[in-house]
Amino acid sequence: MRVLAFRHVPSDHLGWIAPALEARGVAFEYIDLFREPEAPIDSGAAAGLVLMRGPMSANHELAYIRRELRLIERAAAGGTPVLGVCLGAQLVAKALGARVYRNPVKEVGWFPVAWTEAARHDTLLAGLSGEDTVFHWHGETFDLPAGSELLASSRACRNQAFRWGESVYGFQFHLEATPRMISDWVRQGLSGGDAGEMGALPDPQANAARLGELATQVFGRWASLVVEKHR
Repeated sequence: MRVLAFRHVPSDHLGWIAPALEARGVAFEYIDLFREPEAPIDSGAAAGLVLMRGPMSANHELAYIRRELRLIERAAAGGTPVLGVCLGAQLVAKALGARVYRNPVKEVGWFPVAWTEAARHDTLLAGLSGEDTVFHWHGETFDLPAGSELLASSRACRNQAFRWGESVYGFQFHLEATPRMISDWVRQGLSGGDAGEMGALPDPQANAARLGELATQVFGRWASLVVEKHR
């Protein structure tokens, strides 16, 4: 049983998603279509797809972006679990027919999200209510795909998490981010021109303990969903 994880940045990794998969006996393979847009992929044999973050836009006319959109659409139609994070969530929304566009503000750092009533009854988020402070790093947002459920919102960005069907999820925020990952992103932002968007530099440890708890629950349940759907 194997999940395909589509990267858009060479140094990226799954963060908290990886141990959740490993704990349930689900292998994963990184797919780097940004390096080889036409690389062969046996997506039909995959138990699930993960679409990760990236600095590009889901609207960019890039061969690998177009291919990922087709793969997401096919997986969703076939009932294969799909998990999109940040850019990945935007790709999932676009593949399902929704619009992706610039958010009024760029969210970079630790900010609260409010769980919706639908989240309380969701397979991955059941038991969550009120607000939790999570890590953000995005400048774009998306409309909800038709037929989807809104699961979380923030003050600066309404559509923070959604579910489409039973097993397709998009998370705009970075629940997968470990403190080491956040440190790396901050360094990359400082060298890449994002320093002005950060204000005070985010402390990678600020809410790391709670983020780890949430990630263990949410990604553990997603991994269990992958196992269940693959039987």
